[in-house]
Amino acid sequence: MPDLPKPLLGEITALTITAPDLEQSLAFYQKLGFKELYRADWPFPWIQITDGALLIMLRQDAQLYIALTYYVEDMDKIVAELEAKGINFIQRPKDSDMIKRYLFQSPDALNISLVTKVDGFVQPTGHTLLTMPQGDLFSPDKYVNKACGIFGEFTHTVTDLDASLDFWEKIGFTYISKFSAPYPWAIASDGLAIIGLHQTSSFDYPAITFFAADMKEKIEKLKAEGMPNTERGGPSNVMIETPEQQHLFLFKIGM
Repeated sequence: MPDLPKPLLGEITALTITAPDLEQSLAFYQKLGFKELYRADWPFPWIQITDGALLIMLRQDAQLYIALTYYVEDMDKIVAELEAKGINFIQRPKDSDMIKRYLFQSPDALNISLVTKVDGFVQPTGHTLLTMPQGDLFSPDKYVNKACGIFGEFTHTVTDLDASLDFWEKIGFTYISKFSAPYPWAIASDGLAIIGLHQTSSFDYPAITFFAADMKEKIEKLKAEGMPNTERGGPSNVMIETPEQQHLFLFKIGM
């Protein structure tokens, strides 16, 4: 396992996804190995789910939105540190807001949000592709998510890989690996989140990416259970569109 940095942005990380129909989205992710942790109707209807390694906050809203979110204990300190590094917040909370929310974007318009840490929220402890022992990568019985496999990265496309890496390093990420084929791409982490930066025109949307040695069998099982779009990409590598019009990549590890 590589040496990972200490997170700068917060104590817990999640992906925030807006959902027009929370129950429909919950049922979808349950088929993908997730379970409900918490739900509430304040300050808007939301359901928090996890597969044991990745945390997702489903927030009821008809407007399409996905963000890398951090739950922060000392918000004023983190905001001041980021502003000193030249980060420009495009959304700030009102003074009266009990839960503070700040939003900024990467150079490639990926949303990154900081939210006041809520009592009871915890970081999942299950292994991701970065933390899983190398010898267990090809042992599906060791995967915390039996339906999808190992969470690998929050994937998004970039215009200039080096410029993008400079930005992510500024906010506490270290690149774990960097490649030039089949196009420039890199994996970066801050010790909590894992970001895949892909300088390509072959897709133009962020995606939640999972890997598994037995991905062909997992895809066949999902297809048998009625999961849509499992034909895209081939028997071992597919893209699935979620009910919120977000995307999942399911890829086979190895040959």
